[in-house]
Amino acid sequence: MQHFSIIIIGGGPIGLACALEAQKAGMDYVILEKGSLVNSLYNYPVNMTFFSTSERLEIGGVPFVSNNPKPTRNEALEYYRRVTSSFHLNIRLFETVQQVTRTVDLFEVVTTRETYTADHIIIATGFYDIPYLLNVPGEELPKVTHYYKDPHFYAFQDVIVVGAMNSGVDAALETWRKGARVTMVVRGPEIGTRVKYWVRPDIENRIKEGAIKAYFNSTIREIRTDAVDIDTPEGTVTIKNDFVIAATGYQPNLQFLKQTGIKLSDDEVQCPVLDPDTHESSVKGIYLAGVICGGMNTHRLFIENSREHAVKIIKAIRRAQH
Repeated sequence: MQHFSIIIIGGGPIGLACALEAQKAGMDYVILEKGSLVNSLYNYPVNMTFFSTSERLEIGGVPFVSNNPKPTRNEALEYYRRVTSSFHLNIRLFETVQQVTRTVDLFEVVTTRETYTADHIIIATGFYDIPYLLNVPGEELPKVTHYYKDPHFYAFQDVIVVGAMNSGVDAALETWRKGARVTMVVRGPEIGTRVKYWVRPDIENRIKEGAIKAYFNSTIREIRTDAVDIDTPEGTVTIKNDFVIAATGYQPNLQFLKQTGIKLSDDEVQCPVLDPDTHESSVKGIYLAGVICGGMNTHRLFIENSREHAVKIIKAIRRAQH
């Protein structure tokens, strides 16, 4: 059984930042990641552009050079690969953590491959794991996806995009530009207020001119092989359909936190209980980093304002050791 001072669960940008801080402090660690390196970023749409400028996505003091003011998904993947390689970070990919339990003075971590022990655990699992489901008949059909990737796939098809936040708007515009016949189904009365400011006029103008059809204050009733029923303020509408892109957002794996014994707030946000100075959770020796700290409020924390979590946590662990 391998032992490490620190086991970091999650190999996204914040997990990597924690590893860099641990390495700097001369502490032995391993990152366990259930998918590819920076798996969430890998699952972003291929043409995605970040809201942030490149220097705000930097970790470990390594410059992130981008060709444009706003870096792309591919540039981010290249950057985090380079950081991982340059610092020889100890990361094990495609290894899912199944259980974390406390023994007398250690943690035991069981994965799909083996069992480890650790003095301290850092959970940096992000929130791109579990999509919000539509919970409608037909959602299980293969034509429905919660992870939109590449617009070319939808060329000349009848596509419904559910949702009007950044991911939904990007999917609608990109697939329309590749020749798809696009209909948006939006629960609220308008395009989401957090949509990127340079994209909003584009989608609003496409809807206004009728190039993209949008049903506001509407929801999907049922998805069938060749059609979709939509509940609108004017009644139920049935439209021809080949593919449904459900851009309904994602949620963190709070169940995993509960299984490790971490307390969550009693309200709908389910915010993990933690010390703001050290980021130690209600379970002594388990620390939280990144967007997982916000519970269901996933719009409060991003790479740029979570990088400092790594510094706080490693300082706290060093103090605990002395």
